[in-house]
Amino acid sequence: MHSDYLNPAMRQLRDQQVRFAPREKKIEQANRAEKLLGELESERTYTYEYLCFRVTDYRPQAYPHLRLSGGEAQHDLRLFVEDVSDSANVSAERAGEKVMTGDELSRLFQVSTKTISRWRRQGLVSRRFVFGGRKRVGFLASSVDRFVVHNKERIQRGAHFSQLSQGERDRIVRWARRLAEAGGCPSEVTKRLARRTGRSAETIRYTLKQFDRDNTQIAVFPEQSGPLRPETRKKIYRQYRRGTSVEVLARRFCRTKSSIYRTISEMRADRIMSLPLDYIPNEEFPRVAEKQERAILKPSPKSEATARKPRLPSGLPPYLASLYAIPLLTREQEVHLFRKMNYLKHKASKLREQLDPSRPRKGLMDQIDRDYEMMAETKNEIIRSNLRLVVSIAKRHVGPADNFFALVSDGNMSLIRAVEKFDFARGNKFSTYASWAIMKNFARTIPDEHRVRDRFRTSHGEMFGSTADMRSDVFEQEAAQMERESQVGKILGRLDEREQRIIISRFGLDRGHEPRTLKEVGAVMGVTKERIRQIEARALNKLRKAAQEENIEIPGLDD
Repeated sequence: MHSDYLNPAMRQLRDQQVRFAPREKKIEQANRAEKLLGELESERTYTYEYLCFRVTDYRPQAYPHLRLSGGEAQHDLRLFVEDVSDSANVSAERAGEKVMTGDELSRLFQVSTKTISRWRRQGLVSRRFVFGGRKRVGFLASSVDRFVVHNKERIQRGAHFSQLSQGERDRIVRWARRLAEAGGCPSEVTKRLARRTGRSAETIRYTLKQFDRDNTQIAVFPEQSGPLRPETRKKIYRQYRRGTSVEVLARRFCRTKSSIYRTISEMRADRIMSLPLDYIPNEEFPRVAEKQERAILKPSPKSEATARKPRLPSGLPPYLASLYAIPLLTREQEVHLFRKMNYLKHKASKLREQLDPSRPRKGLMDQIDRDYEMMAETKNEIIRSNLRLVVSIAKRHVGPADNFFALVSDGNMSLIRAVEKFDFARGNKFSTYASWAIMKNFARTIPDEHRVRDRFRTSHGEMFGSTADMRSDVFEQEAAQMERESQVGKILGRLDEREQRIIISRFGLDRGHEPRTLKEVGAVMGVTKERIRQIEARALNKLRKAAQEENIEIPGLDD
């Protein structure tokens, strides 16, 4: 039964007839309603009393002043005919005249079944009959004839597709392919071809859709129809986050703006569902009221130590000097920041439980993102204030054969893990907990590194050991490393963006990433590994030339 009646009185009339009228009466009322449909005019208005009397042969007492427009009455009467015939359970063989299905009607007029559905909304009266034990929509021959008499032009327009010759179809496909290869979207191509051929846009659209469905290997628009691929969805979201507007993305990926908005929303929900929101629980978090929340989320309390600038030791390299610009945390600040960080994780985690990835709400995602960004800022504030602790512990553990800054980097990772695991409610100082975590990690990693070195020690070890140690101290090492990085960055500037990405990925110049193979770089950039090899060779030639001009000696470029 239909639920989209425009007037509640007509739906109530339908309910009464479906429940209480005998079968013969239902068939009669369906016939009377269809006859009335042919007499109604869209521009006029009709009283409900008149409509009800024409259909049922009695005058209702309800709704004496109700009036319906002609269009409203036509819409509801078409639904009334189909619903009442549905409840009558009439077999197609016993309808008293020929009954055609939608498929038979589409073949008769040589139009698509979608066109038949559109004609139903435009006045073609349909009923429901039993075909071989199954109920389906059918059309009485008299109903079809009546529609044809009043809609000759519409039927001729709908049949235009059948007049396309195979040559015309081939030309449409050929022209569409040229426009698509030039960057045209399906909607743009359809409009241009409709103007060029004089055909309707629907005819062009159906022709191309039918061709793509029957020829998937050589489809005109292989990716512009159907659901977006995961890689394309990621690309859309990545470009949106970099500032590309929805309008530009819609044109670039040949999609509607609503489709782009939906993709962005779903990808954003997926990202939020993968956020690391593990936190140290606290019994006060579930009971936090609005006033208490404001106190928890306020900025860190100031202290006299914060206002004073620390005294910097002389001769420090830039990295270590920058650490002294950040004051240490007081006990009060430490407790406040850890409470704030874990409460924000708790709050974001609870909000995320309400998020439905299939139908994400923008307001809810905005709140989760705000809480997560505030949490990340708080966490970074804790980490920055404790980086000096890592340096002081690394100084005590560094040996003559150790790289000091590699040790500091390793200790920084231990510090970050300690921030995640520290429970401020136990009353301990974070520096005590972090020192234990960093030293425990050093005790495990430093012997492992020495063991690896011992495996590759040469027979010339004694000779090297007896040679005077001419190495510079750790600060000079850092200065030399920074100089080397500056030189590499200078000559990398001679390359274009794509060449830079390939060289950085192939040689592991991006900190924290291992060198990648040709195949891995090609997969990331969407080209073959042979193409990556060609671009890499060209880039290396540029770098050799740049290094010679700058008098820079870079290992690996002269191989």
